[in-house]
Amino acid sequence: MDYRQLGRSGLTVPVLTLGTGTFSGKGGLAAWGSTDAAEATRLVDVCLEHGLMFDSADIYSGGASEEILGAAIKGRRDKVLISTKATFRSGKEPNEVGSSRFHLTRAVEGALRRLGTDHIDLFQLHGYDAKTPPEEVLSTLDALIRAGKIGYIGVSNFSGWHLMKALATADRYGLPRYVANQTYYSLVGRDYEWELMPLGLDQGVGAVVWSPLGWGRLTGRIRRGKPLPEISRRNVKGSNDMGPPADDEYVFKVVDALDEVAEETRKSVPQVALNWLLQRPTVATVIIGARNEQQLKDNLGAVGWALTPEQIKKLDKASALTMPYPYWHQRQFVERNPFPTRV
Repeated sequence: MDYRQLGRSGLTVPVLTLGTGTFSGKGGLAAWGSTDAAEATRLVDVCLEHGLMFDSADIYSGGASEEILGAAIKGRRDKVLISTKATFRSGKEPNEVGSSRFHLTRAVEGALRRLGTDHIDLFQLHGYDAKTPPEEVLSTLDALIRAGKIGYIGVSNFSGWHLMKALATADRYGLPRYVANQTYYSLVGRDYEWELMPLGLDQGVGAVVWSPLGWGRLTGRIRRGKPLPEISRRNVKGSNDMGPPADDEYVFKVVDALDEVAEETRKSVPQVALNWLLQRPTVATVIIGARNEQQLKDNLGAVGWALTPEQIKKLDKASALTMPYPYWHQRQFVERNPFPTRV
């Protein structure tokens, strides 16, 4: 396994992380997969053999995902890095939602209990809460860090100004800074590059990439003129509707380029799509999902090799889209606004 620094922090993380959204698969997450406790434990075993991190959230199957992960790592906590998330509604009461001191404190306590641990290595806000002042959010996280309950902090699904305002607040009051941004990024979803990537480079925030295969579009099983696979989140309306949009013809164009590169490299389409992400600036770790051991082992094949510059250019060209203003305007002046590069 390859390892990288998480943003401008002292924490080293593996470049691949197992997402545990498939563990249990209750409710609306069934389309992602329904991995039972026995299969989940086997996946955890494989991940530990290869040095992966684990990512979860309090809302995944109503907390059952964290419980299954906690049971699977019992007795092996010292060998594991765990990240989890909270912000979205976790109950029916008025304060069981958001990033208030009330909710975050209870969310962390609940996650610790379900995971069967005394600390969370990386705790992330699952979404932006416009109703809670950033000073309250950060002072709460500071207290949890000082208590030893969480190690590092991050955000997810923030806009650039949301994140920058939070970082400025941290600097102003001497509070902990976010070092991770769990963000959607894929060959068919490159919005992250417009603002969040330059911000991440400038401010030392590492990308923790979710849905790197474009919400099931880059698995290699979706092809022009062919029906959707029977087992796929793309074939479940509720799951498909909640995912990031992408025009079908655009997806097919990208898949065509992936097919060419896959043939050149003798790798699978998902492996090529994941490896492309691992070459991008700010990317610290990529969250992979797996319904079973076979899928997991195929995704592990994305590490240990690198696409050539020519292959990256081919994929970049196939997946390029016109950016919104002011980014398309700025890109016309590359002398002063160059594309970010890995450092």
